[in-house]
Amino acid sequence: MKNKQMKKHNFYAGPSILPEYTIEKTIEGIKNFAGTGLSVLEVSHRSQEFVDVMKEAQQLFKELLDIPDDYSVLFLQGGASTQFAMVPFNLLNKKAAYLDTGAWSSKAIKEAKGFGETVVVASSKDKAYNYIPKNYQIPTDAEYFHITTNNTIAGTEIKEDIDSPVPLVADMSSDIFSRPVDVSKYVLIYGGAQKNLGPAGTTFVIIKNDILGNVDRHIPTMLNYQTHIDKGSMFNTPPVLAVFSALQTLKWLKKNGGVKAAQKRNIEKASILYDEIDRNKLFRAAVPDPADRSLMNITFVINEEFKEHEKAFLDFASQYGIVGIKGHRSVGGFRASTYNALPKESVEVLIKAMQDFEKKII
Repeated sequence: MKNKQMKKHNFYAGPSILPEYTIEKTIEGIKNFAGTGLSVLEVSHRSQEFVDVMKEAQQLFKELLDIPDDYSVLFLQGGASTQFAMVPFNLLNKKAAYLDTGAWSSKAIKEAKGFGETVVVASSKDKAYNYIPKNYQIPTDAEYFHITTNNTIAGTEIKEDIDSPVPLVADMSSDIFSRPVDVSKYVLIYGGAQKNLGPAGTTFVIIKNDILGNVDRHIPTMLNYQTHIDKGSMFNTPPVLAVFSALQTLKWLKKNGGVKAAQKRNIEKASILYDEIDRNKLFRAAVPDPADRSLMNITFVINEEFKEHEKAFLDFASQYGIVGIKGHRSVGGFRASTYNALPKESVEVLIKAMQDFEKKII
């Protein structure tokens, strides 16, 4: 008789936990897609069945985020890293402004510098990106202002839609659908799917249609947003399975009360975990200001006097079925990613492990 496997509590930062609904429906689609008798892995992307998937995913995206009619939703490839170049390729003619809040924003800044003047209005690099810069000035002659709303490595987050005097662009790879977003304040929002949307393999782009056509350079066909707007994300073969799975997550999100309900659950999960980090004598939060702390990637470290117990805690936590809490290799410590699909129960198990380890050490 096989041993019953311990329940896993998945805190990986990405690819990360998916709703069971998404996994089950994806398995069904792999076996028999839309009653065709074929797998979603082997049907033509031009088939009516898959065209319907793409259209429904785009429609649900718009519904859940209340996206205005003059925006398009695209499913592309290449991850957010390709968007770091695609954004300035399409939007930067002379000058762009960026807020530097972490490793991913710094990569975006590096790409933008190849296309025109790139102004970094503020940076939190001086303190290892453990805060969100405040009181910066956005140059009004910039063609756009770029922010990264959630910083997976450092564990900081911009939780509100800021007011910008110039067109606003955001990388929302790791907090899309975690809270309501006033899309009308942005001209472009993009992100990799592998956090709150689906498996790795597709990249979402929400774009205001009239922001394009203002640069002097030639834009290669595949890197031109207009190409994908005109063809409804079907110019070339899309990442069929990743889009199909993303659709299942969107359906799951709608069934579970939409984005506002997700936000409520996320605040609750993050609150109880931060409370334990602040209470526990072994640990402290990596981000000192609660206002800047991410609801999606909760970073914490072991206090200096207990540093020798860091690996021991990882081993201890694994006995509870906890996986994925080791901090990013560039910063160390611990990181608990509490995306939409993570149940509160998993956070409670992590808290129990932290409390039990504290009793063991102190």
